[in-house]
Amino acid sequence: MKLVQHLLDMKGRDLISTHRDASVFDAIKLMADHAVGSLLVMDGDALIGIVTERDYARKVILKGRSSDETPVGDIMTKKVITSRPEQSVKQCMELMSERRMRHLPIVVDDKVVGIISIGDLVQAIIADQQEEIEQLEQYISG
Repeated sequence: MKLVQHLLDMKGRDLISTHRDASVFDAIKLMADHAVGSLLVMDGDALIGIVTERDYARKVILKGRSSDETPVGDIMTKKVITSRPEQSVKQCMELMSERRMRHLPIVVDDKVVGIISIGDLVQAIIADQQEEIEQLEQYISG
């Protein structure tokens, strides 16, 4: 089974982030521009939160708040669950399924080094299974 490190090596380590004082509108626009479903909320190099499309739907739209006037800091998830590069894809899948998360920041020595999505994990698992099927087919066919 692959490690998170392998996923980051394949997908890259680009981090798209915002700050707590940015408007929710600007954050959602940034997500749309980069085709992502979440943004890290940073204070310099420190991860202080994460804001997702789900946060927007539940904490802005459903509450009738203004996207232009609401700061990201008001709706972000402050207690961010993270993982490490040496954790397996399976461990991260279990964590994300259990906590009902779609995005998982990867941290080394309190510094964010990447982020993975549930889609990244699903693709990695499918690729591993496909490789195993091909190996079994080769073994059976001699």
